[in-house]
Amino acid sequence: MDRPGPPSANVYRTNTPPPGEIMRIRHTAAATIAMLACTLTACTSTDSSSDTTAAKPKATASKTTEEVTQKQKDDALAAAGIPKEPTGADRQKLLGTLAAVAPDVVRYEDKAIDAARNQCSSINGGGQKLDWAASQRFSYKDVATSEAQGAKINAALKKSGFCKV
Repeated sequence: MDRPGPPSANVYRTNTPPPGEIMRIRHTAAATIAMLACTLTACTSTDSSSDTTAAKPKATASKTTEEVTQKQKDDALAAAGIPKEPTGADRQKLLGTLAAVAPDVVRYEDKAIDAARNQCSSINGGGQKLDWAASQRFSYKDVATSEAQGAKINAALKKSGFCKV
């Protein structure tokens, strides 16, 4: 049996959101517009060649913000235990050394060189789980390297002298 009561809420429903919802939409829209305005003004260049209204002195680069020289980059890599990227005969020697212990890792030569340099950082830095790290570094795309192969790679890198910086 139906009990008498208030009419269904659907009878009074309109397409207009309640007043609190309107304010929330307005605040969200205002915040979004403000963020976009800040982003756009941060991305615009203030150094315009057509801007002749005010002569602004250009900031000169101090020694702390100058570009890093190649020697500084090489010194930083050496400090991290990463050898220089080998070229020419040294590159071929490294690839041959790696291919002798794990032939698949040299399928992608550039990746193998990068992995070897990074592995040297772990070796020179006294890293833990070196064999596991080598197996991870030398696994890419369709090349899977086991920890046993990682141990052989580590031994080959040490023996070859490539990791000495």
